[in-house]
Amino acid sequence: MRRPAAITLVLTLALASQCTAAPNGLGNDLRDIRIGMPVADLPNAGYSGFVCASDAGHKLLGWSGWRDCPSDAEGLHTIRFGFDPETSRDGTVVAGHPVILTLLVSDAGVVAGLKIDTETKGPLFVRKKAFLLGVQVKSRYGAEGWSCTEAQPQAGEQPVGGVFLSEKCSKTISGRAIVVQRNLFRRANQDEKSFVNETRVSILRAKG
Repeated sequence: MRRPAAITLVLTLALASQCTAAPNGLGNDLRDIRIGMPVADLPNAGYSGFVCASDAGHKLLGWSGWRDCPSDAEGLHTIRFGFDPETSRDGTVVAGHPVILTLLVSDAGVVAGLKIDTETKGPLFVRKKAFLLGVQVKSRYGAEGWSCTEAQPQAGEQPVGGVFLSEKCSKTISGRAIVVQRNLFRRANQDEKSFVNETRVSILRAKG
């Protein structure tokens, strides 16, 4: 699947402005956020919409409210958040893609993970290239060393524009266990304007 060079360049530059992680482990994973840092070091400025991921009705004043969110089976507290619209005119966007962001915090108050999921709601023209975000995330953490599997179409699943994609790639680097999932296909019950088109990124603190 080939893409025009201009599109690739634009997406790469856009992601670079949001993510400053590098293969050698220096820098952050998204804006001020770096896996393994104390959550207390995160500024509230530039962010908004703090809620517990397990209960969207439980609003938080900022990162300091992480203890108010119940821990999951892994002992992690999950906070849903976005970019402050006053400083981010385009909203919560990474590399030109509207996204849903979730921060994972350990009982010790350490940033244990970050999840970036492309938004599934909104105008199609805004979401139509969501599957490309995964390409840029993989490039950002180094093109080499990824272990990828590609699933075959299930019953009723069809390509979109001649392309079927159901890919899962993983890599461990600089104390991070990264998983990138990309999907592009149409289910049997979906019309021409409706199809699965997404990237789901999980960046967790590597164990051991």
